Amino acid sequence: MILKRLKIPIEFVGETNCYVLIDENEKQAIVIDPAGKINDIVEILNNLNAELKYIYLTHCHADHIKGANELRKVKGGKILIHRNGRENLANRTPLLDDYVGLPPIYLKEDSIVDDEDLLHIGQIELKVIFTPGHTNDGTCLYCEKEGMLFSGDTLFKGAWGRVDLPTSSFNDIMNSIINKLLILPDETIVYPGHGDPTRIGDEKPIYLEAKPKKD
Repeated sequence: MILKRLKIPIEFVGETNCYVLIDENEKQAIVIDPAGKINDIVEILNNLNAELKYIYLTHCHADHIKGANELRKVKGGKILIHRNGRENLANRTPLLDDYVGLPPIYLKEDSIVDDEDLLHIGQIELKVIFTPGHTNDGTCLYCEKEGMLFSGDTLFKGAWGRVDLPTSSFNDIMNSIINKLLILPDETIVYPGHGDPTRIGDEKPIYLEAKPKKD
């Protein structure tokens, strides 16, 4: 397995993480949140002679999807997003392209995913975890074999995603993190949509007080 992280500068946001994951034996790839630097992504794929199977969007925000159309045009691959993202992409309000200083984005997914769906990139298996809160279409991708979680804007190092935006909810994101992510093994490496990686075990103390106490 080969994993590459690209830090993509977005005005008013900072840097968004894009991940390129490749099965080096079967030469298949998935790109997670292609916010830009499409030439760099294409170069990685071409240098490794990898077929782009999926373009995965962890949620609908413009700073994560800006380059999806161009990447699909150049390298193919199916654009995937949670089923709630279909409506978000269609009505465009939750995309926040104006809010982050980007031109209007018009994007149509190729297929939708649901909670606990399994994606296969060669021999790499990724499980979809539906984690609403930052948006109502937020998902993470979990690779149990490699102990990796791609958390989008649900879970960051020392923080969680904003909940003051269209379709967001504090209660939902706390439920997603506490009941769906923190149950993963402590050693699971978290690759977030912004900032540096962390581990599930390192994030647990932040949420202990938020978790409902048993009688």
